[in-house]
Amino acid sequence: MTGLAVLTLSACGQQTPQREPLTGGDPARGQALIVHAGCGSCHTIEGVEGANSLVGPPLTGLRQRTYIGGVAANSATNLERWLMHPQAFSPRTAMPDLGLTEDQARDIAAYLYLH
Repeated sequence: MTGLAVLTLSACGQQTPQREPLTGGDPARGQALIVHAGCGSCHTIEGVEGANSLVGPPLTGLRQRTYIGGVAANSATNLERWLMHPQAFSPRTAMPDLGLTEDQARDIAAYLYLH
């Protein structure tokens, strides 16, 4: 019983670990790509200066959502595919095809999943 109390108390003192990106992408490159692609002209995105638009949905907390674009299960693969070809998921979406490469989409997804 004493061991359990020590384990419980020691666990309380630990800091919450920083979330790891799920995509294998580079969040810093993703943030720069978000700025370059102009994502903030339609979305509110935490940590991206000037990204406070409400044309599209806010992208804060994206990792906790059930769906991407209201149509696809939220997974790293689906998010990367959505970023590259949104009309393939939802032909009537207002989200433009930005011509992103797979690596660029992976980096953007890494950033979005951390915020």
